[in-house]
Amino acid sequence: MSITNHVISTNARIILASGSSIRADILRGAGLNYEVISKPVDEAAIKAAMLSEGSRLRDIADALAEAKALRVSRQESGFVIGADQIMVMDGQLFDKPPTIDAARQRLKEMRGKTHKLMGAVVVCENGVAIWRHLAVTKLTVRDFSDEFLETYINLEGEALTKSVGAYRFEGPGAQLFSHVEGDFFSILGLPLLPLLEYFRTRGVIPS
Repeated sequence: MSITNHVISTNARIILASGSSIRADILRGAGLNYEVISKPVDEAAIKAAMLSEGSRLRDIADALAEAKALRVSRQESGFVIGADQIMVMDGQLFDKPPTIDAARQRLKEMRGKTHKLMGAVVVCENGVAIWRHLAVTKLTVRDFSDEFLETYINLEGEALTKSVGAYRFEGPGAQLFSHVEGDFFSILGLPLLPLLEYFRTRGVIPS
């Protein structure tokens, strides 16, 4: 897929190595001309290996983003963007809830607590990682009522299982929070502003 309307990028080829619709929306909204080429990587195996090695949790997001970008960059020319995000609460790494019931339990555990989203973006070219950035955001979930929780679950449905925190911050999930520290785009899963600055330094988009 190539996005060509209302773009401000140059003729440099930009590839998003992610099937995430929200990341695609972010790039589209920023006026970048890009393609989406996503190839599967074994995220569970990467996480398990790094955890067994005692790796820092923040390094896991970086490794996942790099793996996605490298997988595509080894076969495609251009600037390949890989991105990933993990959630950490009470020192524990969380994966996406597999069911709505699991999402309900996740949200109950998050109630009244602060968690971190660690989001990494890596750019690869010719099969080599050439730039990376890690953004850490802190989000405090308010002490919402059980009534609100059920209303929210009924509203979002299966969408709860698509996010590690069981929320869409750009949607009704915003009502879960009392305070956030960090960049809006990073919360959504793509640290956009540092990425754009890098592309400006490389002449990919006008400065």
